[in-house]
Amino acid sequence: MQSVSPPLFTRLALATALFTFGLIIFGAVVRVTDSGLGCGSHWPLCNGTIFPPLDNLTAWIEWLHRLFAVLIGLLGIGMLAVALHAYRRQSKAVLNITLAAAGLFVLQSALGAVVVVLELPPTFVTLHLGTAMLLLGALLAAGVWASYRPVGAHKGDFIAALTYVTAALSLVIILTGALVRGSGATLACTDWPLCNGQVFPFGQGQLATIHMVHRFAVLALGISLAMLVWYVFKNRDREARLLAGLALVVYLGQAGVGALYVLSSAAPLWGAAHVGLAAATWGLLVVLSAMEWMNGREATDNVSEQRWNPQSEVTS
Repeated sequence: MQSVSPPLFTRLALATALFTFGLIIFGAVVRVTDSGLGCGSHWPLCNGTIFPPLDNLTAWIEWLHRLFAVLIGLLGIGMLAVALHAYRRQSKAVLNITLAAAGLFVLQSALGAVVVVLELPPTFVTLHLGTAMLLLGALLAAGVWASYRPVGAHKGDFIAALTYVTAALSLVIILTGALVRGSGATLACTDWPLCNGQVFPFGQGQLATIHMVHRFAVLALGISLAMLVWYVFKNRDREARLLAGLALVVYLGQAGVGALYVLSSAAPLWGAAHVGLAAATWGLLVVLSAMEWMNGREATDNVSEQRWNPQSEVTS
C-alpha cells in the first residue's frame, strides 16, 4: 500500500466523485419537481427526440440529469484506463474498487432506464438512488486508497468497526428516505419530531409507519455518529477528527432540513437540500472508513514483516 499514486488518477477520482455528488443532488431536484417523467417513458431519447422543446422545463430538468450521467461515464472511462495502466500490478485494491465503480455505474444507468420505462416504481427509484450512493462511495474509496498514506497505523479495533457501522447506517437512512418519497409517505406525518402527535404511529396506516421508520433510522445514526465522534476525538489523529466532526455537523444540518421539509409541506428546496446533505454525510463517513481500512491494513502488514524478518535472519 506504499506505492505512489499517479496524480492524474487522484484528480480523476475526485472529479468523478464530485460529478456523482452533483448527479445525486440533481436527481433530488428531478424528484421534488416531479420531473422524473419529463421525457415521458422514453430512454435514452426524450419524448422521442434528442433535445427536448425549449418550453418544457420538466423535460429539460430530466434531460440535464441524463447529461450529468453521460459526463460521469466519460470521466469514469478515463479513470478506469488510468487504473488499468497504473495499478494492475501496483495496487490491486485501487484497481478492484475502480472496477467495482465501473460496474456500479453501468447498473445505475440501467436502473435509471428501468425507472423511466416503468414510470417511477418506488422500489426501483430506491434502488437507483442506493446504487448512486454506492458509486459515490466507491469513487471516494478509490481516491483515498490511491492517495492517503497511513500516519499512525493501528489494528482494526472498536473505533474502526463503529466507523463502518455508522457509514452503513447513513446509507440505510438514505434508502429509507427514498422509500418515503417513492411511496408517497412524505407528508404522512405533518408535524416533527412526533408523527401526528404520536411517537409510534403504527395505527395510522402504512405510510405513517414508513415515514416514522425513517425517522427512527435517522435517530439511530445520530447516536452512532455521536459515539464515533467521541471515540475518534480521544484516539485518532487530526484528519480523522476533522472528518468525524464535519460528518456530525452535516448530519445535524441534514436532520434540521428534514424537519423543515415536513413543516414546509414538502417545499422542493428543502427536499433537494435534504438529499444533498445526506449524500455529504455518507461521503464523509466513507472517506473515514477508507482511511480506517488502510490504517488497519498497514498495521497488519507491519506485523507480518516483523514476523518474517526474524525468520529471515535465522535462515541467513
